[in-house]
Amino acid sequence: MTQPGIRHLTPREAYDLVARAGATLVDVREPAETKMLRAAGAVLLPLSGFRPEALPNGELIFICGSGKRSQMALDRCGAAGLDHRAHVAGGMAAWAAAGLPVVRG
Repeated sequence: MTQPGIRHLTPREAYDLVARAGATLVDVREPAETKMLRAAGAVLLPLSGFRPEALPNGELIFICGSGKRSQMALDRCGAAGLDHRAHVAGGMAAWAAAGLPVVRG
């Protein structure tokens, strides 16, 4: 069940928080997916091995392919007592469509 207070950020809002406020973008997709396309500067922590205690400090914004797995990561954070509540609505598909920086290959 999704925790209350989740921030469904647009790709531009997320990018601005990373670029201007020092937030960390955390990609929860699997390595094979991120090898094809990923947001520039994102930290990879695949959901398959996701451990909330291994997350970096500071404000985190989660991203996946479409937004479903990033919400699952937020649910796991909430269950662990962590107060991370932001993800990119639409995931990498929306990020790329917005023309934001990506790394291919």
